[in-house]
Amino acid sequence: MDEEKDIINEETPEEASENIAEEITEQAEAAAEDAEDAAGAVEEEAEKIAEKVSEKKESTEKTFGRKLLDDTIDIVESTLVTIFIIGMIFTYLLHPVSVVGGSMNPTLKDSDKIMMSTVFFNLKYGDIIVVDNDKAYDIDENGDPVAVNIDGNRLKECIIKRVIATPGQEIDIRDGKAYVDGKELDEPYVMKDARTDPLTGFNGKYPFKVPDGYYFVMGDNREASSDSRDAGVGLIKKSQVYGKAILRYQPFDKFKFLFNSKNESAN
Repeated sequence: MDEEKDIINEETPEEASENIAEEITEQAEAAAEDAEDAAGAVEEEAEKIAEKVSEKKESTEKTFGRKLLDDTIDIVESTLVTIFIIGMIFTYLLHPVSVVGGSMNPTLKDSDKIMMSTVFFNLKYGDIIVVDNDKAYDIDENGDPVAVNIDGNRLKECIIKRVIATPGQEIDIRDGKAYVDGKELDEPYVMKDARTDPLTGFNGKYPFKVPDGYYFVMGDNREASSDSRDAGVGLIKKSQVYGKAILRYQPFDKFKFLFNSKNESAN
């Protein structure tokens, strides 16, 4: 019987070849399936990675966009605030002014540009002021101010002068000199060797006391200045004062503050 079994199980060469071929085919198919599964897994993982990268990119773009937008808004806000502050300063605090003429030589010359303050100032001797000379004031026999008709007067315009006498002080002009409260003024800012003489105003009423609320002003170039000595200017009422000169900013090489210009010597 055993011998018969051995004979039954014995394969021919053709059958062995077929079996090997089938086994190889099966292994190849299994390997292909494994490779396909692996490829599918790799593709799936790649898709997940790509999705994460896309989400990260989108998130980054959104974050960058928000930051860019926030930075832009901050810059715009800062710019607008700066413009507003500068506008307020130049509207209510400071004003640029151009000097016309030589009446303030040598302190200020024709075409100089200055900055004047329009608020927070109390006028005192030596201050340089810008005046709206739309009116002129003389004094009557009692020393009270009285308006003078200056219609058609060439001096009915803005002028820049120096405060010489303030309300309540006595002003006198004689012998080519200016006196306040009986004392000769030390005026280093006046054009060298220039005389200070009365002009057409006040009809020889010197000395007289400057009324309350008024000022007596003169230019530093005394022999070429139309100022309070002139009937077309006279006393300056406080409401006529536009502002007080703070600094000269042009020419740039002549930049200087004008707070203490009364102490500067004439050149």
